[in-house]
Amino acid sequence: MTAIRTLAASVRDRRVSSHELVSESLRRIEALDPELGAVVALRPQALEEARVLDGLIADGEDPGPLAGLPLLVKDVTEVAGMRTTFGSLAMVDAPPADRDAVAVARLRGAGAVVVGKTNTPEFATAGWTANLAFGITRNPWDRSRTPGGSSGGSGAALAAGLAAIATATDGGGSVRIPACYCGLAGLKPTNGVIGRDPIPAWMDLSTQGPLAPSADDLAVLLAVLRGPTPGDPTALPGWATGPAATRSSPLRVLVLDRLWSDEPLPPAAAEPFARAVDRFADVLGVAVERSPLTDPFPGSSMGLDWVRITACEHAHHLGRGWIQLHRDELTDDTGSFLELGLAVSAEDYVTARRRRFGYARALDEHLGDDAILLTPVMTVEACAAEGPGSQSEAGWYVTEAQNLTGHPALSLPAGAFPGGTPFGLQVTAPRFRDDLLLELAARWQEAEPWPLAAPGYEPFGV
Repeated sequence: MTAIRTLAASVRDRRVSSHELVSESLRRIEALDPELGAVVALRPQALEEARVLDGLIADGEDPGPLAGLPLLVKDVTEVAGMRTTFGSLAMVDAPPADRDAVAVARLRGAGAVVVGKTNTPEFATAGWTANLAFGITRNPWDRSRTPGGSSGGSGAALAAGLAAIATATDGGGSVRIPACYCGLAGLKPTNGVIGRDPIPAWMDLSTQGPLAPSADDLAVLLAVLRGPTPGDPTALPGWATGPAATRSSPLRVLVLDRLWSDEPLPPAAAEPFARAVDRFADVLGVAVERSPLTDPFPGSSMGLDWVRITACEHAHHLGRGWIQLHRDELTDDTGSFLELGLAVSAEDYVTARRRRFGYARALDEHLGDDAILLTPVMTVEACAAEGPGSQSEAGWYVTEAQNLTGHPALSLPAGAFPGGTPFGLQVTAPRFRDDLLLELAARWQEAEPWPLAAPGYEPFGV
């Protein structure tokens, strides 16, 4: 058993108390986080909640599969009684939330105890984690580099062993990028597997997704998080269905360097990717084949369509007046992103959304019901913790397509970039085959175990 199962079982069996675990989480945050900048707010009442939970267990109650485990929440997700700042100076005086977001409610309902919130790039719009409100988050593997984004605070916290659980969201790679750079496992589930409430700014592109040090932790967390919620018309009523759901291994393994470009990978990514693909074939006992398509979406505007949709939806979520009023408080990148969103015409927005159907069809037909697709998560090493400076981000990510098409995508630790930060192998499966990805993650970790924390840090619970 891994950390979540083992720790929760220990709390239920009263071999360790929730109060001890929450105290240890707060101690580690105080001792280790000043050099990382992963945690932006603490929740002192967590200790009293842990005492109450321990009392319930003593009285014979079972608090659930996450019994007493300390939980950090990405600061784009509501926690009752805490501010949700979205990493923005313009939001630091926001009133405390009056309720938990559905993901937090489900985690707490399973027994987790919220101890604080983690950092995010402003409004979760970047692939690194730094903002004007709380500063820079650093990667525990190399503190000169970013842990990725936008769930970078949660990724850094988990890789440094600051808590047992940390939430993450993914609208364009924000679970998978920190998983890649922090040596974690991360799943962007099929759109709709986890119901959304409140509805995110990037309405049906963004979803909660499990991010964790181990494959089994992903399975435990997804079991808690999944399920529909009132008000989300895209939420699925249940789990995977159909004959494909009974098969635990793919029949075909396709390999592709990128998902919407035929440019070759730079050597820094090509070398670890080739090694990971060869080993993956050995582990599964299935021959891999180069995808017959160098680009599943030839001649498409996928990257531009992702920007048009997300920028437009985010700008109109905040409102033109709010953006103009707070423009001086926003980072240059965020301000430019929102201004671009305001400039997207209704025709361009609707056309981009219509093209999503073509993207989904192309990937559906490419995978069928019996194939998975291997790609890198990132084509470049983690940039400086402060951000990339003038370096273009074009072509860095191999992550946005699955948010547009809805397919589930998994990041697995698979070696390292030349500079030493972890490399992530991305596995994309047919829609609604999240179960297959969880099975593959477990098999990969059994064959290729990875460190459960960055060098110099201990996994939580050790």
